[in-house]
Amino acid sequence: MSVVDKAPPTESDVGPPPLRRNRDFRLLWSGAAASFLSSRVSAAAYPLIVLWHTGSPLATSLVSFAALLPLLLVQLPAGALVDRWDRRRLMIVCEAGRFAALGTAAAVVLSGTVSVPLLAAVAFVESSLNVFYRLAERGAVRNVVPAVQLPAALAGNEARGRAAGLVGQPGGILLHSLVRWAPFLFAAVGYLVSLGSLLLIRKDFQAERTARPGRLRAEVAEGMRWLWRQRFLRAALGIVAGSNVLFQVLSLALILMIKEEGRSPATLSIVVVLSGVGGMLGALSGGWWLKRLSQRTILVGGATAWAALMTSMALVREPFALGALFAGTSLVGAVFNVAAGVYQVRVTPDAMQGRVAATANLVGSGTNALGSLGGGLLLAAWGTTRSVLLVGGVMALLAALAALSPALRAEDTPAGAGEPRTDADPPPTVTERPEGAPR
Repeated sequence: MSVVDKAPPTESDVGPPPLRRNRDFRLLWSGAAASFLSSRVSAAAYPLIVLWHTGSPLATSLVSFAALLPLLLVQLPAGALVDRWDRRRLMIVCEAGRFAALGTAAAVVLSGTVSVPLLAAVAFVESSLNVFYRLAERGAVRNVVPAVQLPAALAGNEARGRAAGLVGQPGGILLHSLVRWAPFLFAAVGYLVSLGSLLLIRKDFQAERTARPGRLRAEVAEGMRWLWRQRFLRAALGIVAGSNVLFQVLSLALILMIKEEGRSPATLSIVVVLSGVGGMLGALSGGWWLKRLSQRTILVGGATAWAALMTSMALVREPFALGALFAGTSLVGAVFNVAAGVYQVRVTPDAMQGRVAATANLVGSGTNALGSLGGGLLLAAWGTTRSVLLVGGVMALLAALAALSPALRAEDTPAGAGEPRTDADPPPTVTERPEGAPR
């Protein structure tokens, strides 16, 4: 055959087009970016509006509690319902509901009235719909991008979340300082933008459902049992849950360090910004690490790095130095999250994506609450320096347990290597390698 007679290359020869040319992924990514930024802005605004209007810490804590409660109450049933319902339609309903809720809050505050019960209800509704949206969006990604591009897509998603956190909190504070109702209006518009992007997406967000839905409680239990049977994932999730407790203690210790040094609260923003930059770098480099290291190496190496960084914090008080150390911990956490997302999405059957992610999220939420409570008691009894040294020591113990764990030692192939799992493949057995990383 001559050169002119050769058939043109197919997608299998040259690979799929880059993600930037994937219209549906761009719409999903950008819409979710607007959604995540909106939730960060509104989360920063709730306590400010209530505290400045009422002057009551109790009222402020009530609204904050209402925003956090769905993480514990809604997570598991949401996971089962996300697996049962059409993901795209569910996300559209979530964004329409959040647009209505935040628009109502903006209108009420604009009228000069600040109702604590109303804001608590809005915070609960927004947070509940956020749980549904995030679980559905996480499962939708693998149906919008080719399997070989999943690491790059989820690394971009992690960077998007880090950027939303870096910009959203100070943005919410700034908007509140300009006009009290502005954060809620901004969030409502963001949810409307996200809704519009979802309406323009053509691809389905899930594989075809053939099994008839069963009882909700039985479906939740099925997802929990599947997760428990994964030896690597179960062991890794235990390490991560322990580290979540330690990071809650560390966050409280940071505030006390700055106060004890006689610095202004604004100094905290230096550490927060540097930590956010570290998280962004970790998210953007996540794909690079996935190509070169196994899941076990990422977990054990990251836990060891965390132990060293945490212990160093006990000896440092200068804000930029603290910020650099926290940036290091955020970088490791972001790489963990990318690895976790890629592995969980690949090995979990499409029909169980919501339940598996919800169970893992619930473990993280529960340990965060435990760390907040225990951290206050520990810091009151031991002070900052000894408490942070203890945190570093416990993290070193967790790293050692990870290195010695038989379940984790069984996983020794690069996290991004191998052929991606398809919907036709059977669910992984206990001998296959599930993931584990913090969310």
